Amino acid sequence: MIFTAFLKALGQLTDSRFLGVLGLGLVLTIGLLVGFYALFAGVVGWFVPDTFTLPWIGEVNWIDNALTIAGIPLMLVLSIFLMVPVSAAFMGIFLDRVSEAVEDQHYPGLPPARGLTIGEALVDVAKFLGILTVVNILALLFYLISGPFAPLVFWVVNGILLGREYGQMVALRRNDARGAAEFRKRNRPTLFAAGVLMAVPLTIPVVNILVPILGAATFTHLYHMLNRAGARPSRTA
Repeated sequence: MIFTAFLKALGQLTDSRFLGVLGLGLVLTIGLLVGFYALFAGVVGWFVPDTFTLPWIGEVNWIDNALTIAGIPLMLVLSIFLMVPVSAAFMGIFLDRVSEAVEDQHYPGLPPARGLTIGEALVDVAKFLGILTVVNILALLFYLISGPFAPLVFWVVNGILLGREYGQMVALRRNDARGAAEFRKRNRPTLFAAGVLMAVPLTIPVVNILVPILGAATFTHLYHMLNRAGARPSRTA
């Protein structure tokens, strides 16, 4: 079910509404990376002198330039962590646009979605960003000590968080808060597995830009698939 939902989402990437959100996501991500890189270069320039003298070597005037250039791969690594909150923020802001595109193509005839008010989306995204930040800061120690298993820890931690939030927000489009919470709790294992599926490409620079769109689309499919499965009459022996 999860991979079916993901493949359907992947097959709709050329949809004009998907491409519009992707363009906005690309601009935001590049802007954030450039901003962090400028901050990094400014800090290097502030703390590292332009030139200094080393014994037996003489005057050195290239350290600050070398550190600034070294910041480029650092920013690519940082994009892995940046895309977690970016994914959450974009999901809250542009979820309706992606979900409507999915429903128009794959689930025609549905009644109009309740949708999320701007206030609901902003409050939910702010809460989730806070949780994401705190949890990933706390998990940073485990990332450092887990060595080669660090990606696995990252996937599990963020899979739990993304599965919870994506599941909650797609359900909120067609349910009140209580109904959305019940949907999320009822399907927790499936949503966790789908969250891990979204967390894995977050660790791949450039590819991770697609995650907000694929996540919103995949979880929209899952919402309808799970509800249809739950609505099937049980078979008696």
